[in-house]
Amino acid sequence: MKDKEVYEKTLELFKGCCALCGSPYPHLHHIFEGRNRKNSTKYGMIVPLCREHHEWVHKTNYKGFKEKAQREFEKTHTREEFIKIFGRNYL
Repeated sequence: MKDKEVYEKTLELFKGCCALCGSPYPHLHHIFEGRNRKNSTKYGMIVPLCREHHEWVHKTNYKGFKEKAQREFEKTHTREEFIKIFGRNYL
C-alpha cells in the first residue's frame, strides 16, 4: 500500500477525527518516529491526533500507542520480528 493510501485509510477508520478526543482536522502521528517512521507507515502504525494531543504525545513521550501497535503487530508476527524491525520491545 502506498503512503497516501495508508493515510487515507487511517483517516477513514477514525472518521477524520482525533483518536483521543474526536476533534476534526487531525494531524497524522507516526507511532514510531525517527528511523522507524517509514516502518510506521508500512505497517499502518499511524494515528490521527488533534494538534493539542499530537504535541502532548511528543512532549510526554507517551508509550501507550507503541504498546498497542506492538500488540496488534504480534497478532500476525512474532515478537522477535517486531524487535528486529523496530529495535526494541515496548511490552
